Amino acid sequence: MKKAWKLITLVITLAMLSALLFGCAGSGGDEGGGVKGKIVGIEPGAGIMKATEKAIKEYNLDFILQDSSSAAMAASLKKAIDANEWIVVTGWTPHWKFAKWDLKYLEDPKGIYGGEEHIATIVRPGLKDEKPVVYQVLDNFYWTPADMEAVMLDIEGGMTPDDAAQKWIQENQDKVNEWIPGGKETGNSGKVILGYVEWDSEIASTHVVKNVLENMGYEVEAVAVDAGVMWTGIGKGEFDGIVSAWLPGTHADYYAKVKDKVENLGPNLEGAKIGLVVPTYVTINSIEELNSVKDKFQ
Repeated sequence: MKKAWKLITLVITLAMLSALLFGCAGSGGDEGGGVKGKIVGIEPGAGIMKATEKAIKEYNLDFILQDSSSAAMAASLKKAIDANEWIVVTGWTPHWKFAKWDLKYLEDPKGIYGGEEHIATIVRPGLKDEKPVVYQVLDNFYWTPADMEAVMLDIEGGMTPDDAAQKWIQENQDKVNEWIPGGKETGNSGKVILGYVEWDSEIASTHVVKNVLENMGYEVEAVAVDAGVMWTGIGKGEFDGIVSAWLPGTHADYYAKVKDKVENLGPNLEGAKIGLVVPTYVTINSIEELNSVKDKFQ
């Protein structure tokens, strides 16, 4: 009898565990017990990730937001396109992926992702007096989405960020000369620290500025951090400057916390945008349509 009861107890225990495990796994977090769709994101804490979390709530999307990185997001996009599979990712312009593949933004009728943005240059207080030439270069730095995408494409094609930056500088010396104060092209010294987020766009812009300053004689350290650390760092004066501030929307929360502690030198690039991006062969055009085809985005 003891053996029989042990066997019965074991069967009941296994049944309960099976129900618990498979019941939880099958729920997927929604009432119908189905599997949620997936949005491939980038680094947690990035402004576009916060906007996407809000979009999921406001549009009542039955989707999960997958933390990733800008590089991993692009790799997932490539894999899906090569297989002609449906995929939705967090995207922004400028980015080399728009030059490489046929992509489109999903319409955002609720305006969660905001309108057109710009990328601004932010510097620490005191930089103008302590390093006036560096300050002037940062203040003068301005280029176009096409300029940025050219550097991004070279990096994506296998060049190092520094080599891609030097190539662009050599091919656009007239534009670079407009950033450099007259008579100060060489013979400069001292260390400059630039902070940036590891988005492809900001890798490109920061390394161009880095190489311009190095060509002038400065020792430049470019420090890759996440968005929160970048903004905290510039607010504390740990960085001399950043050229990676997406405003007025993407980095709005971060900027609000430090705006009284930094100097905003204004846009260095205009025409930026963020949102949800899909390949053009995906047959929906709006975020509102995602739930109706969620099973295609696994």
